[in-house]
Amino acid sequence: MKNSLQNIRSIEDFELKDKKVFLRLDLNVPMKNGKITDSTRIEAALPTIRYALDHGAKLIMASHFGRPEGLPTDREKYTLEPVAEELGRLLDKEVILVDDPKSDAPKALLPTLRPNQVVLLENLRFHPDETENGEGLAKAIAAYTDIYINDAFGASHRAHASIVGVPQYVQQKGVGFLMKKELEMLDKVSQNPDSPYVVILGGAKVSDKIGVIENLIDKADAILIGGAMAYTFLAAQKVETGKSLVEKDKVKYAAELIARMESRGKKLLLPIDHFVVTDIKKVDTLKTATTPSINAQDIGIDIGPKTAELYRKEIAKAKTVFWNGPMGIFETPEFAKGTFAVAKALAESEAITIVGGGDSAAAINASGYGDQVTHISTGGGASLEFLQGDKLPGVEAVRKHVPTT
Repeated sequence: MKNSLQNIRSIEDFELKDKKVFLRLDLNVPMKNGKITDSTRIEAALPTIRYALDHGAKLIMASHFGRPEGLPTDREKYTLEPVAEELGRLLDKEVILVDDPKSDAPKALLPTLRPNQVVLLENLRFHPDETENGEGLAKAIAAYTDIYINDAFGASHRAHASIVGVPQYVQQKGVGFLMKKELEMLDKVSQNPDSPYVVILGGAKVSDKIGVIENLIDKADAILIGGAMAYTFLAAQKVETGKSLVEKDKVKYAAELIARMESRGKKLLLPIDHFVVTDIKKVDTLKTATTPSINAQDIGIDIGPKTAELYRKEIAKAKTVFWNGPMGIFETPEFAKGTFAVAKALAESEAITIVGGGDSAAAINASGYGDQVTHISTGGGASLEFLQGDKLPGVEAVRKHVPTT
């Protein structure tokens, strides 16, 4: 069985003392009015940062933040200053924010860096070279880098300068603890899961999950469907879905998938009841549809209580569970019951439980059960591409390619 970490070195494999270590992180945290609203990604990076500092590295940290468009207001809107402040607080160190990674400032700072100081480069996406993988930025960073460490799994599906360009010019390269754990956990669910293996898929669109479904269909013992994508599957079974979101061009695919699962003797479970409203903006119209069918005037917004119990029982039997996509519009508290019920079922399970994707990670954290699952992937799009079987540019960039004889 292929190991995604084959021929990849970990930060622990390097002698870090007095070495200039460039640490590519994913510090793209949610922010409102200049204040961080969820510091999960910063906290996830701390073990690698602390290891490097404890082993005497001269540390240069870097990340992207948001999607700057080259506007005059971008500097203020997308600055990493709040992140630098939070890192300083968590590490109890002075974080020096360097405005331009292509300037002489990083090179000049590093030799005189004191043990209580670290460098954080300003938002890499302020430079067009970053998203275009321009060699100017990559070479500039490589010039003051002895060891390159990628710990930004969430950005590793993008062929950007800091992800694939810099390691081209640095001989010593590897991954941090977060990246290592992500690859180990996703290998677990995509290659050698312990059976029974239950996959829970939610979210809005079947089309977003086709690659994952195709890659996992032969490995999963049961697939549980929720979210708006469930209505496309119900439509494929000629079940009335009211005004719920249905991807009409994916109904045929859904019907074929149901037949394929059946022919393989595997379970594909769909909602047997729903929470519905007449208008998504009118929470007071919330009621339960007690059958799989949804009345013509209603919109499905969550799996119902009977479905939640059905799914709980299936999860309880599992030895491995992978969850991607919420069961409903959980951002509205009144519409979060189904999603939170699944989160609770994962927390109570004795299985290896892995949650992948940005919305799912947000949902399980919002449910209060985030610390009771085996692993929450910070990857979002990267975890989906990995589970589709795609090679991630950021992973391949740090792999030592051994010539075949």
